Amino acid sequence: MSDEILAEEYEVLESIFPEELTKVGDHDLELLSVLLRVHYPPEYPDAIPDLVLTPVVGELSTEENDTLMDSMKTSGEESLGMAMVFTLVSTLQESLRTLIDQRTTSREKAAAEAVRREIEKEEARTRGTAVTPNSFAEWKKRFDVERAKLLAREDEEKMRTMSPKEREEFRRSKAKLSGRQIFEKGNVADEDEGEDEGESVDVSQYDRHAAQQEEDEVEQEGLHFSDSD
Repeated sequence: MSDEILAEEYEVLESIFPEELTKVGDHDLELLSVLLRVHYPPEYPDAIPDLVLTPVVGELSTEENDTLMDSMKTSGEESLGMAMVFTLVSTLQESLRTLIDQRTTSREKAAAEAVRREIEKEEARTRGTAVTPNSFAEWKKRFDVERAKLLAREDEEKMRTMSPKEREEFRRSKAKLSGRQIFEKGNVADEDEGEDEGESVDVSQYDRHAAQQEEDEVEQEGLHFSDSD
């Protein structure tokens, strides 16, 4: 199973299920789709329709189901006296997006907590032992890997709600160098250029020149003494 095949399939599924699909890992997906049954009572639209929410793909906890139902009830109460089913469905869709975002955030917090516990465990194991450059480099490498995974998940979650064009622009923006990176890269290039254009200095030339000056001074002093005689 190649990463290229997985990436292509994920892109296809994401286009079919833009709201229901969440990538929770390199080899894990989560789909959430619900069925909303609406029964119009005789008092409608002066009364909220009877609503029944049933998961079709994925699962809803009792708490999650109650949250979704409460959001539609609140929206319905604000729309009494008017046709409201479209508003209720829109509210449900928005609540589902919020629910998916909360699930993603919870997973990221759990992953960050796992990293924190691992760091504490490592610190406890090495407490009292001097930290060497090698041990710190190994820990930093593990930390950077976990951090990169978290950032990748955040980017994937952001792109999930984007259109294909927006996702492409987002990927390009992530690939561009930041202003600071460009600045630092420019400084390095300037320093290299300055080193290449510099001229070498032969110190021996100055030594020979100084010696010649001393000889000339000695000769001049000798001439002065002979004239006085």
